[in-house]
Amino acid sequence: MSKQIHYRTRVLDSLSEISANQWDALLYQQADGNPFLSHAFLHALHESGSASVNTGWHPQYLTIWDEDHLLAAMPLYEKMHSYGEYVFDWAWADAYQRHGFHYYPKLLSAIPFTPVAGNRLLAKDQNARLALLDALEKHMASGAYSSAHILFPAQSEAELLQAKGYLLRTGIQFHWINRDYLNFEQFLSQLEQKKRKNIRAERRKVRDAGVTFQHIAGKDMQVEDWQFFKRCYDHTYTDHHSSPYLNLDFFKRIGVSMPEHLHLIFAERHGKRIASSLLVYDDARLYGRYWGCIEEVPCLHFETAYYQAIEFCIANNIGIFEGGAQGEHKMARGFLPQKTCSLHFLARPEFSDAVAHFLERETEGIAHYYNELNDRIPFKNADKSLNG
Repeated sequence: MSKQIHYRTRVLDSLSEISANQWDALLYQQADGNPFLSHAFLHALHESGSASVNTGWHPQYLTIWDEDHLLAAMPLYEKMHSYGEYVFDWAWADAYQRHGFHYYPKLLSAIPFTPVAGNRLLAKDQNARLALLDALEKHMASGAYSSAHILFPAQSEAELLQAKGYLLRTGIQFHWINRDYLNFEQFLSQLEQKKRKNIRAERRKVRDAGVTFQHIAGKDMQVEDWQFFKRCYDHTYTDHHSSPYLNLDFFKRIGVSMPEHLHLIFAERHGKRIASSLLVYDDARLYGRYWGCIEEVPCLHFETAYYQAIEFCIANNIGIFEGGAQGEHKMARGFLPQKTCSLHFLARPEFSDAVAHFLERETEGIAHYYNELNDRIPFKNADKSLNG
């Protein structure tokens, strides 16, 4: 006779209330688990203060338990703004305000500052997943939140959320696909002649400037490596008149807790480091997330953040390289357009209807844009089907 399960909901404001073993065991049962969803990465965000109440990310982790057994969980935040999300709803917030309503606080399920797709409804089975969604609905109502947003979920979760009445929003990123290339030159040989020539010219400019590269595996990273990387990271944000989201404590924490998923690339000139790029990876994907420089060299960004990373993928048989949000310029460097999605539930029917109409128009525009991009992918005519 099977044991009857008594679901119990807990809302947690710290991952310290869940052991890393419990969380990660649940995570890696999922088809789309990745390092950004790991206990180590998320806990480092919170404990370092990078994603915390003080920065407008109040953890409200929704969990389902059977006694002491974790059956389901979702990374969930109470948000008082829309920074660091990469799915832009500022116009929706403005519409609420103009009509005399409060858009914030809202509920957000996402990886802070990280537009990477993956599971958001971590669950042992479908019954536990449905219990998690029921708990989300009750939590939203109890806190008088305007809305709930699930960003970059797995495809199966997106379909489930749509069936529950969430509104689908699509977007586009650019990913590099490894076609079992033996080396970088073989990859280049598949590109159109003009694109191939431009990439070689960009790489040559960096070499001719006297720049060389040093690769450091996560397990070999030292404090001074993180300090220099953070200096580059901060400098790039400053150049863009923005404030960095992540602090040094965060990077040092993941350097200790998840080194097997990290790889640092340093650019050097005249014996001095001038730029760096941090890669996060697992067996299937590499994620180019963070880059910065303290000295400008033509094409240095492309070499440090893209070409060195592509060579890393080829050398380590990694199938996909996600280069971050937006960036149509990546297509000229062998990246292909990929659709992303987010799901949204707005409590007020009048706003939900208005957003639904907006999303119909936006989705049509995204579809046209996606088709246009696929008409000019950078590979030779014989390889136009590479993006399926």
